[in-house]
Amino acid sequence: MEELTSTVKSLTELLLQKQLTDYDEVIEELFSEVPGLEAMPKIPDPQLEECAIKLWNWGVTNNVGVTISTIQKAQVRHVACSLLYCCEPENPTEGTIRKQILASKTGRTWLDCKNPQMADKYLSLAVKSLEILYSQLMSRGNGTADISSSKEDVEKDLLRILSYQAESAITQGNNKEAVAYIQRCKDMLLRLPKDTAYLSLMCYNFGIDAYNVRKYEDTAFWLSQSYDIGKMNMKYGPGSEVLAKALRLLATVYLEWDCEKFAEKAVNAVSLANKECVSTYGLYLKIKILLRCESSDSDFRAGLNEMLESEVSLELCLSTVKLLISEKREALAFEYLKSVCQHFETSPDLGTALVLHIELLLQRGKELLGKQKIEDVITGHCTGKQLTPQALTSLHVLLWDKASKYFEAGSYSEALQWYNYSLSLFKGGQMEPNLAKLQRNRASCFLKLKQLEKAKEAIKEAQRCDPDNIFTQFSVYKVAVQENEAEKASGALHAMGRLSKNPVACEDRLLVSEDAASNLLSLAAQIALENGQQETAMKALEILCEHSKDQAQVLVALRCLVRLVLSTIEKLSDEIRSTFPTFIPCSDVSLDVLLPHLKKALQTISHPSHMTVDQRTEEANWFRKIAWNLALQCESSPDKMRDFFVLSYQFSQLCPPDRTLLMGQRTCLLMAAAASLELGRKSSHPTQEFTQTLEHIQICSEVWKTLKASGSFPMDPTDSLLLLYEFEARAKLNDPIVEAILESVLELESVEPKMLETMAALAMEPPAYFPLLCKKALRVALFLHKKQPQADLAHCSKCVHSLIKLSLPSGVSEVEAHVLEEVWNYYEEALSIIAAAPDDFPEMETLWLLTQAWNTGILLYSLAQYPEAEKWCGLAMSFVRHLGSLQESYETQMSGLYSKILDRLDKAKKNVNMKE
Repeated sequence: MEELTSTVKSLTELLLQKQLTDYDEVIEELFSEVPGLEAMPKIPDPQLEECAIKLWNWGVTNNVGVTISTIQKAQVRHVACSLLYCCEPENPTEGTIRKQILASKTGRTWLDCKNPQMADKYLSLAVKSLEILYSQLMSRGNGTADISSSKEDVEKDLLRILSYQAESAITQGNNKEAVAYIQRCKDMLLRLPKDTAYLSLMCYNFGIDAYNVRKYEDTAFWLSQSYDIGKMNMKYGPGSEVLAKALRLLATVYLEWDCEKFAEKAVNAVSLANKECVSTYGLYLKIKILLRCESSDSDFRAGLNEMLESEVSLELCLSTVKLLISEKREALAFEYLKSVCQHFETSPDLGTALVLHIELLLQRGKELLGKQKIEDVITGHCTGKQLTPQALTSLHVLLWDKASKYFEAGSYSEALQWYNYSLSLFKGGQMEPNLAKLQRNRASCFLKLKQLEKAKEAIKEAQRCDPDNIFTQFSVYKVAVQENEAEKASGALHAMGRLSKNPVACEDRLLVSEDAASNLLSLAAQIALENGQQETAMKALEILCEHSKDQAQVLVALRCLVRLVLSTIEKLSDEIRSTFPTFIPCSDVSLDVLLPHLKKALQTISHPSHMTVDQRTEEANWFRKIAWNLALQCESSPDKMRDFFVLSYQFSQLCPPDRTLLMGQRTCLLMAAAASLELGRKSSHPTQEFTQTLEHIQICSEVWKTLKASGSFPMDPTDSLLLLYEFEARAKLNDPIVEAILESVLELESVEPKMLETMAALAMEPPAYFPLLCKKALRVALFLHKKQPQADLAHCSKCVHSLIKLSLPSGVSEVEAHVLEEVWNYYEEALSIIAAAPDDFPEMETLWLLTQAWNTGILLYSLAQYPEAEKWCGLAMSFVRHLGSLQESYETQMSGLYSKILDRLDKAKKNVNMKE
């Protein structure tokens, strides 16, 4: 015990230090060190008692500069009370007992911490201490005023503690125990009337708690107790307003619990509440209860008249009307509504009731009566009985809703009548967006009724009120289409495109999606097509594609645009073909239009979106095929052919790759490379075209490698074409890599001589100039021609011809021994070809060979190279016998010339010898 005393004392002193900042740890330690009431031995100790008083005062005054939590306050009081009871003497004095009574406050604090079990211990001790104190006071007699006052104070404390015990019991679900505690409190109220309101409100709170968990029986009991206790003493009760509140909740409980069983109790409760303190909710609740109980019309009329007599608001009266309607008591509802309108005849808010009357009539199909009522309201509004802005808006909404339903049903005249009612409520010259909207709706009706002039008047008014509205421009567009004014329609479309950048609200039921402007442009295209105005429809779709952020919508529009252009091309082709049967269809203008559409489609599909993989593939495939087919129609336009093939390839990249798709990619790139080559050949500045060709070839090579890895392609010319295209492009760019390309060609498994002849020609085609490369290709081609089972002499002679032409010296500076030797070898090749088929060798080719050899001999003679000159002239003479029909003529001429040459050669030789 001494150890406990020391610990408690030191912790108490620590807690009371002003400089202490961390109270949590000290309070927690105190709470853990002091055992509960049951475990505390009864040993009077002044030091512990002093600590208890200090702790209690510290917890009460909390003068430490900080605020402690409720749980900490409960813990401090818990320790203080435990110490007080521990120090209780065998015969406690009145002062000691009064201190112990403070345990009730500890119980209250534990209740506030939602710990009723801890609270019960202290509340029971407090009751016990109060009973001891009361017994002591009674033993002294009733003579003095002090004793009487003390007895009254004890009774007050006891009532308060008993109510705490009731609250604890409720918290723990012990309703019967709580009832017993409250009954003791009620018995004490005769002596303590001032606590009437307190006890009544406590019962009311108990009822609220029970109602929140839908314990209707307990709720009804506690609310009844609250009312009964409150009526015990009206002077000190909670007041009529609170009592009425309890009764209204009691009526609601009966209504929700079992309306049929407790119907009378519910009506009595709410009637009694309204007598206690009338309220709008109480009056309304009574009508609800009467409806649920299926009461008679007389009961209803009494309740409804009570509402009017109580001067409730118009809003509540109209809510009651709607309630009656919802519960199928229409006759009563209309009867009451009529009374409400009469009662509030002079109210500025009467229009709200009139509009509701109109709405109810229209909802029940009483359209004729509704129209009469509308006309009366319009007349009143225009003659001084103006509707409030809210009522006016409600009426407009009602009229427009009715009109739009007729419009959707195709009853345009009826729709117009309802819109005209709305128009009658606007002042002349008034300008506001809603009036513009109304005029647009009227214009739509006039257009459907084929009343074009009236439609134009309505649209003119809409433009006056709200010109910068996309729906106004749409109305202008619709009229322009009806009048077949393409330019005016185009202007309206451009305005719509400009206005589509702004947020657009839905207009009636026309548009419901977020991207309203795009939907409107789509609808514009549809209207143009329905009226046979294809160009206008295309313009609408183009503007839609330009401004819409909805990728799916853009792709649909682009598909439609492509189809429209293609149908235009087909139609034009049919018309021309009927006049010119041999006409080949192709429209450069139309194809130019299609190209940006396809590029837009590629951009849209490539952009990240919410499209699934299958959707993206489907879209890409559709446009890929379109681009392919368009490319095939552009044989006369290599630039367009290239662009469409490149687009087809780019679309294919957005599809899952397979063998068929890769084959298509290869073809697209090959064709694009070929088209770029063609453009380069015709261009005065071909560098860009040839560079682009090489780019296509590079990509195509990668695709081709992937394809070859998937299987064999026997006899496929792709490798040869890629090398040939690259050779031409690099040759035209004078790129020395062409030599390596030729080597790559020669390494192919099967090389066609024709390809080598083509490469030879390309090597010398300006601006290319690669004579050595050309001769190498020709030599291999000649070799391959001769290697064939049956040599093609014509091609052989061409190869030899080209080789000789390339090798012959063109001037004195080029006459060198190795050059002459090379040319001589080609001549020998030519003679062997002639010998193999003398009758098949072209005569003019023989003559050309003869002439070139003779001229070479003459050139050498002029250079005093007499032996070589004789040799070449002799070679020329050897061709004379192969001339055929020209042989005789040339033999005579050549023999004479040759003799003269030989004579000159002999003289020249002698002169040379004499000089030596």
